[in-house]
Amino acid sequence: MYSFRNDYSEGAHPKVLQALVDTDLEQTCGYGLDPYCLAAADLIRDLCAAPEADVHFLVGGTQTNLVTIAATLEPYEAVIAAQTGHVNTHETGAIECTGHKVCTAVAPDGKLTPALVEDVLAGHNGTEHMVLPRLVYISDTTEVGTIYTRKELEALRRCCDDHGLFLFLDGARLGSALTAQGNDLDLPALAALTDAFYIGGTKNGALFGEALVLTKPNAHFRWYMKQRGAILAKGRLLGVQFQALLEDGLYFDIARHANAMAIKLRDGIAAMGYPFPVVSPSNQQFPVLPNETIRKLQDMSYGFESDHPVDPDHTCIRLVTSWSTPENAVEDFLQDLSKC
Repeated sequence: MYSFRNDYSEGAHPKVLQALVDTDLEQTCGYGLDPYCLAAADLIRDLCAAPEADVHFLVGGTQTNLVTIAATLEPYEAVIAAQTGHVNTHETGAIECTGHKVCTAVAPDGKLTPALVEDVLAGHNGTEHMVLPRLVYISDTTEVGTIYTRKELEALRRCCDDHGLFLFLDGARLGSALTAQGNDLDLPALAALTDAFYIGGTKNGALFGEALVLTKPNAHFRWYMKQRGAILAKGRLLGVQFQALLEDGLYFDIARHANAMAIKLRDGIAAMGYPFPVVSPSNQQFPVLPNETIRKLQDMSYGFESDHPVDPDHTCIRLVTSWSTPENAVEDFLQDLSKC
């Protein structure tokens, strides 16, 4: 049948693969200092209207989160994140492993607010007996598929400025966020309102790779990258991919497709009467289904994740669409669900 388990099951968009093939035998210098990475970085600066920003290419999201946080914080400083945040739930303690505690706040919709940030700050008395929260970690989309509005991000920026906090946005699914229904953010807004964010490629058409934008450049960031094993010898593979994705808007076109397939899933499931704990406009959808129905769908070879049990008879599952999800796979799923 079809797997809705994640948005990185497939390889890469054909245009990305072709760009890699076309440049395969070219000889370039390594470690991200090649002409392709330099050109891709310039392209990203232009798209972000941030000519002074630093752009670095890393392999994956956890690596990008880990290196950025390690490079930003002193050993006694900590991260503020939603309880559902990726750095808290799906990175095997990577942040804590570098010596930085993750201080969490309960955010039912996955989004941090100034009030939640200030609650965490209030719980730390500013003495040497407790960690000092100094970095606010958010993601767009969030782990539950929701997106930040410009107004919400502006409020967080003011909060961070008031308290001297660094604002870092995880953009592993940024393509989905920026093309979602109701979004009013764009790359220049992110560059203006955050201290660092990244453009996720792994989950939107690349074989692998994330493009980190540091709006407050760190002169020794590459030292941190090297120490953490985050400088790829064949760095041009990252630059080539991001050029192919960004130079003519392909990145956003394929993200719109992923969202459109997810909304088709969402609307079809909702029409059958199944509830959604959180309304998501992005490529992740979280319907609540009877456990017996879930077993039947699994018997039909549909792949998806179980997010959390709701009660003894119902479970919230996660359905994820991607840049390559065919419409007929969505239609087949809905038809089979109706039979269940």
